Amino acid sequence: MKRSDLTEKQLSSRTVYHGGLLHVKEDQVQLPNGKSARREYILHPGAVVVIPLLANGDVVLERQFRYPLLRDLYELPAGKLDGGESPLVCGQRELLEETGYSAAKWQYLATIHPCIGYSNESMSLYLAQDLTEGAHQREGDEFLEIFTLPMHEALEWVRTGRITDVKTVIGLFWAEKILDGWLPPEIQNPA
Repeated sequence: MKRSDLTEKQLSSRTVYHGGLLHVKEDQVQLPNGKSARREYILHPGAVVVIPLLANGDVVLERQFRYPLLRDLYELPAGKLDGGESPLVCGQRELLEETGYSAAKWQYLATIHPCIGYSNESMSLYLAQDLTEGAHQREGDEFLEIFTLPMHEALEWVRTGRITDVKTVIGLFWAEKILDGWLPPEIQNPA
């Protein structure tokens, strides 16, 4: 099968908005057929999602109000990369900051791209095990409720729509596979 060149070539680019987290761009591109089109997209620094599993198989989750949706959501701990920070270090920092837990065992699982139609955001998923509970170190604008659920109950929350956050859904599916004895192939850790 012959592969077509689907590359779009940038003709011009302008910044529409530059905030503390997001950088919005508008580009003119040349399409593979020679015509031009406009592309609006968000540049994101990247993020890490942590799947913290307790020795009994329960997962550590958090409840957090998410302003864009104007409601509480149930999520795995996660956060954005700080400048120059490796994904593993970010995951370790975010787990401690948000939940108070630290982990002795870390395993890189995958990288996902949750918003490919309008953002370059990538999220690295890590499994965190051998957890030790401690005091959280949240920032002043972070308000979270931390709790644990048996994995089967967390997956039921996905099935019934109580958990809808995409990174959490994907992370819980990874955790389920691991608990069932399926281990991911050796993957090059981006850290």
